[in-house]
Amino acid sequence: MKKRFNVTGTCRREEHYMMDERRRVGEALEMIERGEYFVIHRPRQFGKTTLLRLLASELGRRQEYQVILLNFQGIDAQSHQSDGAFAQTVVEELARYFEFADRSIYQVIASEWGGVKSMNELSLFITRLVEVINKRVVLLIDEVDASSEYDSFLRFLGVLRTKYLHRDLAQHKTFHSVVLAGVYDIKLLKFKLRHPEEGQYNSPWNIASEFKVVMEFYGEEIRYMLEEYAREEGVEMGLGEISERLYYYTSGHPFLVSKLCKVIAEEVVSRRGGVLRWTLEDVEEGVQRLLKETNTNFDSLIKNIENHQELYELVYRILIKGEVVPYNAHTPLMRLGTMYGIFKESQRGLSIHNRLYEQLIYSYMTDRALEKGKLGEGHYAGAQFVKGDGSLDMNVVLRKFQLFMKEQYSRRSRSLIEREWRLIFLAFLKPIINGRGYDFKEVETSEEKRLDIVVTYLRWKYLIELKLWRGERSHARGLEQLSQYLDIYGLRQGWLVIFDDRQHPSWKEEVILYKGKEIFAVWV
Repeated sequence: MKKRFNVTGTCRREEHYMMDERRRVGEALEMIERGEYFVIHRPRQFGKTTLLRLLASELGRRQEYQVILLNFQGIDAQSHQSDGAFAQTVVEELARYFEFADRSIYQVIASEWGGVKSMNELSLFITRLVEVINKRVVLLIDEVDASSEYDSFLRFLGVLRTKYLHRDLAQHKTFHSVVLAGVYDIKLLKFKLRHPEEGQYNSPWNIASEFKVVMEFYGEEIRYMLEEYAREEGVEMGLGEISERLYYYTSGHPFLVSKLCKVIAEEVVSRRGGVLRWTLEDVEEGVQRLLKETNTNFDSLIKNIENHQELYELVYRILIKGEVVPYNAHTPLMRLGTMYGIFKESQRGLSIHNRLYEQLIYSYMTDRALEKGKLGEGHYAGAQFVKGDGSLDMNVVLRKFQLFMKEQYSRRSRSLIEREWRLIFLAFLKPIINGRGYDFKEVETSEEKRLDIVVTYLRWKYLIELKLWRGERSHARGLEQLSQYLDIYGLRQGWLVIFDDRQHPSWKEEVILYKGKEIFAVWV
């Protein structure tokens, strides 16, 4: 069977090109070997199910272990109607697993099936099952989110917790390790352990160890997949530079890496001189094509932002206003955004997870503002901004933006202009580069009043800094920072848009020569 890049369901080594899973599997196995209970909680399409299956496969090769792999997605509401019903369902799931994995153990379960009608009886059943198996029994449960809202499931976790705490006692002999997988961190789920009227809550899973395994793939782990693909398909590519560019745009998000590779392989690359070859330009085109697609991952991202107004506003502050927001894992809003895969912690604080998401959200927010008539009219035909060699004349772009702002300044609310000028610039820029390029906010910026935009247009790159006017001293610091960024990108020319919120803005432009760089600046 010919392999392919997989973006739907579980990845299988014999069917799909897969990134190097050895680090993820190894670190999770170490936790299991230590007898830890933990939750693999990550956003959807992050490789949780694939990791569980790989763990099951590895443990299945070890004589001292017995692995049990269950999936709670198919458990219906009726199974959660009472503790007894759920206990019976758990036994049924175990029986179904061993019916095909080990008939002798299945017979033991079948003989006691009908006697499990409560959580206490389920606890005793688990002890007897572990004694019969007489190995280190590891329980892996996927899709626990399907049951997490039901009290019966929380009480089941309470049973596992009690047995874990007293596992040195014969009557509480239990699983060596339990691994749950889902979007939500089960440790945060709480229920009333005492009388309901007392209103005292506690987590039924506070025994769980922190799962600190990085689920994103690094550049070298992406390269591992590309090496196999290139060998099997006879494709030439610079493996190091291609894998690092894929990481640059995706931050190692499993779905996005595979999806981008799939787009490049199936829609972009063609034979050149009889040879299949991937280039950095192919990656850029793949990014453009992917950002124009509609898929469940992108739809879910936008839906989660749109359905939570406070979350939308926090994303807006980071992306559009360029604010530096300190990361705090205990803040419910940040925890929610991280759970949805929107945020990550970076050196500068709270950041959008990857550049593809940044661009997607940019596009959504600018389109949303334009649809609401919030930003006014300001679209200009893109041809007038293009030079003879096909590159953008960014000086002309900024002059047109300055003129647009000057016209809008007299016609629209000054407070709106002051509040939304960054979004206005992004909305103005979008139709000019649409179809031939894209723009990314540079996430490493450290000063709160700045926003750096890296525009990619065909094979050219342009670095534009947006900032508020804060006096000559701040302006000098800004030039130094912009110069350093130009060095990072290997550029000798940069652009600066300064929003001057003084009562009488100058509306001037200036060419600034600074440390061998040419910086074109406009005041708006």
